[in-house]
Amino acid sequence: MPYSAIASMGHRCGKVPVQFVIEDADWAIRWVGEGIRDGLPACARGKLETTCTPHRLTHQIAHFGSQYMWVDWAPHISKTNHTIASFFHGKPEDGPAVEKHIDLFLKQEPQLSRIVVSAGAVGERLKAWGVAAAKISHIPIGTDVNLFVPPSLQQRDAARNQLGFSPEAIVIGSFQKDGVGWGEGLQPKLIKGPDLFLDVVEDLSSDYPIEVLLSGPARGYVKNGLESKGIPYRHMYPSTRKGLVDLYHALDIYLMTSREEGGPMALIESMSAGIPVVSTRAGMAVDLLQDGVNGFLTGLEDVDGLADGVRKALALGEEKRTSIAAKARAGVQACDWKVVARRHWEEVYKPLLNESA
Repeated sequence: MPYSAIASMGHRCGKVPVQFVIEDADWAIRWVGEGIRDGLPACARGKLETTCTPHRLTHQIAHFGSQYMWVDWAPHISKTNHTIASFFHGKPEDGPAVEKHIDLFLKQEPQLSRIVVSAGAVGERLKAWGVAAAKISHIPIGTDVNLFVPPSLQQRDAARNQLGFSPEAIVIGSFQKDGVGWGEGLQPKLIKGPDLFLDVVEDLSSDYPIEVLLSGPARGYVKNGLESKGIPYRHMYPSTRKGLVDLYHALDIYLMTSREEGGPMALIESMSAGIPVVSTRAGMAVDLLQDGVNGFLTGLEDVDGLADGVRKALALGEEKRTSIAAKARAGVQACDWKVVARRHWEEVYKPLLNESA
């Protein structure tokens, strides 16, 4: 029976064949599930839904939006389902809790039909841990390249004026969640490098009129650090993805100081919006950025290298800056949700539907 017939049969039974398991929080895992759902090609439209209650699923494909969700839900899922997990990041060196989680994930890995990774290095890591290469699909996190677009000079000025930045300010952006939990975030999530971020902007503030634009939840650690160093900042958390566009338009640089990453979304949003990215060699930055060509890359925990990358970006002439922005935007077209969703359908979901025939 072809996959289309299976999908139709699922609809007659009141079931959508593919369920993407998200969490309640309005953050990356939810956005990935919704991006794949909304970006599916016409032949697959309506055949994927998002859910927060996977324990009710039977005879379906259940794609868990993170490896942590999969580990939590695995004992409670019907074995009639094909199960998939996205594994974004994590290695034993990240701490005892992460090491324990990875051990448990690897014990439960035989139950999974597929594992999706967004960064090539994470796929290589899984293979080194004994996961079969045939089980791993390397598909990037997506973005809407038609939403995150480079600003005109008028749009840039309007965005900066609306946010209250001084005309001479060098505005550095950081839109990643880097605090533990969903509260104020006073305890740093060190794999995201918030301590490194503070060190870099403090270094730069001796030479430039640095101001910082933050977004995302749980940013208390960084906010307190900026206040203690006397560095002006704004913290805005728009309720929609569209609301983020003006924040990117106000930036001079996006600074990513992570020690470990799966994406992040802010990397590809910045590239799509034509904002120069200065990043550590973490997550998708390794796959997408070429140092000095379409962004700036440096080693992990390299504060001097990150600060030097920002200085190089700020010293660019208009022609070179335009070239880097254009190459970054061209390179990130492969991360458009329509491309990413089609790849999930063709490379992951459709083969599993055919296996069910």
